[in-house]
Amino acid sequence: MRHIYRLLFPVPLAAFALLTSCTTMPSTSGEYHVTAHKPHDPSKVRVDLSLSKQNVYVMEGDRCLMAAAVSVGLPNKPTPKGHFTIYNKIEHKRSGSYGYRVQGNRVVPADAGANIPGSYVGYPMGYWCEFAPAYGFHQGFVHPYPRTHGCVRLHGEAAPKFFALVRNGTPVNIASAQPEDATLGPTVRRVDDSKAPDPDPRLMVTSAAFQKPEGSLLQE
Repeated sequence: MRHIYRLLFPVPLAAFALLTSCTTMPSTSGEYHVTAHKPHDPSKVRVDLSLSKQNVYVMEGDRCLMAAAVSVGLPNKPTPKGHFTIYNKIEHKRSGSYGYRVQGNRVVPADAGANIPGSYVGYPMGYWCEFAPAYGFHQGFVHPYPRTHGCVRLHGEAAPKFFALVRNGTPVNIASAQPEDATLGPTVRRVDDSKAPDPDPRLMVTSAAFQKPEGSLLQE
């Protein structure tokens, strides 16, 4: 069962800040970060998700507010295609299906319905932005290949910045390819968390599992 939970945990920001801004490749020195720009008109923000490139582009007209690598659904559990709308945002969301049982000082992975003693705590799905029932953008491990059960995972600090950019009513277009793939796609830094260590389950059942960068999330 370990591998199931291994795919879904969020990553500590300090360890894996490996994404880039919309317009430039990151420097080869120092940590990499996602740059997100404050929209001039939040009502004009839209989200374009490219399944083939595993990139998300947050746009305001022709202006790129943020571009980041993501993980999308496996072939047998795909991320749905089509036109959607963000309709539910929860900063500190936890799963109602997968997570842990807390047994005193011991924390063990467990499905919500498993016959295992202890109090159930769902695994963290921080900065949840739901666009279809049970499908949403959230913080988690990002791999260079499809890896989720249909949700869209954003790496590290990309998740809280995405959360800050969208609102209930923001349109989401999910397709195999997007026009931004040709222009913005080459600037997105790829991320591979496939060998990242599992976070301590004792941390994952606390509020410390939900992390965001210090300071302002959005630049002018």
